[in-house]
Amino acid sequence: MKSQTALFSKLVKDSMRPSVPVVTLGSTCAAAVAAMQDGDCSAVIILDAENAPVGILTEQDVARRITFNLEEDTPIDDVMTAPVQTINETEFLFHAVAVMRRGNIRHMPVLGEKGGVSGLLRLKDALFSVDERLMQQIDALTRDENVDGFIEIKQAQIDLAAQLMEEHVPVPEILALLTQINSDIYHRVTDSSISHMEVIGKGSPPVDFSVIVMGSGGRGENFIFPDQDNGLILDDYPDDQHTKIDAWFIEFSEHLTITMDRIGFPLCTGHVMATNPLWRKTRKQWREQVDLWSRKRNTTALRLCDILFDFRSVWGENNFGAELRRHITEVCQRNKSFLRDMEAEDQDNGIALGFFDRFITAKDDDEHKGMINLKQSGSLPLIEAVRLVSLREGNEVLSTLGRIDTLLMQGHLDRDEHDYLSGSYHHIVDLILYHQIKAFRAGEKVSYFIEPDCMTMREKDILVDSFKTIRRYRDRVRSEFSGDIF
Repeated sequence: MKSQTALFSKLVKDSMRPSVPVVTLGSTCAAAVAAMQDGDCSAVIILDAENAPVGILTEQDVARRITFNLEEDTPIDDVMTAPVQTINETEFLFHAVAVMRRGNIRHMPVLGEKGGVSGLLRLKDALFSVDERLMQQIDALTRDENVDGFIEIKQAQIDLAAQLMEEHVPVPEILALLTQINSDIYHRVTDSSISHMEVIGKGSPPVDFSVIVMGSGGRGENFIFPDQDNGLILDDYPDDQHTKIDAWFIEFSEHLTITMDRIGFPLCTGHVMATNPLWRKTRKQWREQVDLWSRKRNTTALRLCDILFDFRSVWGENNFGAELRRHITEVCQRNKSFLRDMEAEDQDNGIALGFFDRFITAKDDDEHKGMINLKQSGSLPLIEAVRLVSLREGNEVLSTLGRIDTLLMQGHLDRDEHDYLSGSYHHIVDLILYHQIKAFRAGEKVSYFIEPDCMTMREKDILVDSFKTIRRYRDRVRSEFSGDIF
């Protein structure tokens, strides 16, 4: 079943031909054909003096334009297809498939990080094992790059999630796919926001930067309508340039967050967004911020760490994110009392299971009275516990199941604990996604709350066992970090 989601996670570089013949402008047709033959390839890319791709010649071009029509010393410039459509090797493969199908393109040069040709993507390679149903999904997820198009993509996500769930694809795989699509939307809205800044006369970004997402987006565990937990890591710049540079990023961030809200990513009520200077910092400032939070260790600082520590870069300089990730790991490794205080703070999120295995439901919330918050009182206590131990063990994996798997390999969990914790996570996220899709289709508000009576007896029994498993593990973690036996 995993193959049903694999296509949407692949990058162009995963399916491109890495070795591709090239010739320069002014070369003869004979030289181009010889390059194709020597490279055993169905196309040759034509480069200019700067080694940038300016044209392409395919085997169909040879058959239709050259054979029996032109002399072999005819310049390739006269017969190549130009300008040529290119794509970056780090683009998602399904986007390349959509572009090639819509443009009737069979071969597309692939560009590497520095802008040079790194390979060739052939449509038949990209379409290998893609059936008509997948093609329909690709079309739905690659609409026009404007707000209306992104809104359609957001709606298509829900249909895709429902379809995959009906086909019994494991829900964590579906959540990972939803996150991939959301990250792609972030990437394209970022590009659009940069273009907007240029159009209104603000110019290009004054320094390199990275857009990061936190929380479920960072872990690869997005449900249907995640809110905006985002921020910026800016390259370091002189202090006397702050007013000018930050002004650009303030306006950019406002455009980014407003656009994401219109698409279907609600503004974060806690203001965890790039518009808030707390989440918009230079590389050096981010490192200093983490150091400060780890020293202060008050309730606010610990909760901010809880938000940040599951971050992931979705646009720009990924090495900025890698640098911050290493720093966070180092801080946690050398400051065990910091982790102990984080564990104590996490105890506020209790398991929704009371005496005699009865569910604890909301009482003071009129909108959700009598319902269980499966995120706050179910999955989150597990997420926090395995994250905490992962930080202690120097484990930089971000997904909850990935952390559980790694903790098994590191010897922190035995096989029984691993299976119980993994099974508990699976059951809770299954219930959340199923009821979110059901609510959306019924025109109701999508949330993490569920009425106990909406579950079957079997679902209730498994949920009780899942809550017990998470509570036992939380007790173990508390004992390891605090030394308390009870």
